[in-house]
Amino acid sequence: MTCPRHLIGDKLASGKKRMQDMLLHWSPRSPFVRKVMIAAHELGLGDRLRTVRTLVASATPNLELMRQNPQSRLPTLVLADGTVLYDSPVICEYFDSLHDGAKLFPSALPQRWTALRRQALGDGMLDTLLTWRTEQLRPAGRRSAEHIDAWRLKTITSVGALEDEADALASSPFSIGHIALGVALGYIDFRFGELDWRKLHPRIAAWHKIFNARQSVAANEPKDD
Repeated sequence: MTCPRHLIGDKLASGKKRMQDMLLHWSPRSPFVRKVMIAAHELGLGDRLRTVRTLVASATPNLELMRQNPQSRLPTLVLADGTVLYDSPVICEYFDSLHDGAKLFPSALPQRWTALRRQALGDGMLDTLLTWRTEQLRPAGRRSAEHIDAWRLKTITSVGALEDEADALASSPFSIGHIALGVALGYIDFRFGELDWRKLHPRIAAWHKIFNARQSVAANEPKDD
């Protein structure tokens, strides 16, 4: 008989504290790191992670990290036997394989396709936002207004699509799709507050308020440390 996900953390806490047998290359600014940290806490695996602050930048590859992840990207997970996993979809699905409770990656169809599609949208939004953020950091005279307009349109259109899906999102079992979308909306708040996306999207804003109240989410707020 499987154990509900919300009881997994309690079962772990009641027993002997597990050793930190996984190393996660980590940054408090990375939304993809935040995604895997939320997944780990949802599944009661947070105490098994040893986080290592790792600096990466698009123009300055981290040569040490490249020995484990040739793309020099976060998150990168190193298992006790030296196996290296990347990036966030792979790491989150690996975490989901370590317990017998309700899964973040459902196996039943069509629920699985819905969760994976939502994850793809959330991750795609983050890819767009991170590229936009990189462009923002360039000198003003070297920024591409055409690209910025395209990234803004993709982001606004994506939030609009989520407004249409808000009721279905709220009524479906919590999954990797919920995490990815919640993190993407949170990154808009973190880096693009001027978009004020809640003003025209009250239903997805209401869902995101509930998402932000989850213990796993509140424990992994993004920071500029």
